[in-house]
Amino acid sequence: MAIDVSNITHSIQLAVAPVFFLTGVAGMIGAVAGRLARIIDRGRVLEDRMSASKDADYIQRSMLELGFLRRRGRLANVCIGLLTGCGALIALTIILLFIGQTAAAEIDARAWSMAAMISFGLGVVSFVSALCCFMIETMMATRLLNFHPLRQAAKAEESRSSAF
Repeated sequence: MAIDVSNITHSIQLAVAPVFFLTGVAGMIGAVAGRLARIIDRGRVLEDRMSASKDADYIQRSMLELGFLRRRGRLANVCIGLLTGCGALIALTIILLFIGQTAAAEIDARAWSMAAMISFGLGVVSFVSALCCFMIETMMATRLLNFHPLRQAAKAEESRSSAF
């Protein structure tokens, strides 16, 4: 069996395109892992402060925040799982494209192309699902802010201005 160098070169070129997608997936995994680390750190700080506090209002607000942090952490974990699955599917796509191009003479090239198309499509669906999880987690993070000190300052200002 003679090896066709131009066919191998074309196969490598074809397989390199999804590698750029893998780079984006790796970047997203890093970003979400960083957010997950911050969620965990914030949860630990809240737990420590709650155990030292006797203020029932503070404990109640902290419990509410811990609930949000738990949901955000779960979403971040799902997001990382989807991104990891996406990475695996894109890597599978690269392998299928390479094998399909190099072994086209002996094996049905159409079947390899179809398998590569399906794995790439599933990878994209997984990536979009991860982006949706990331968006929801980010929205939850901003909803967590209750601006409690700002509300107290506004009420104090209102009571001072109404006294005059």
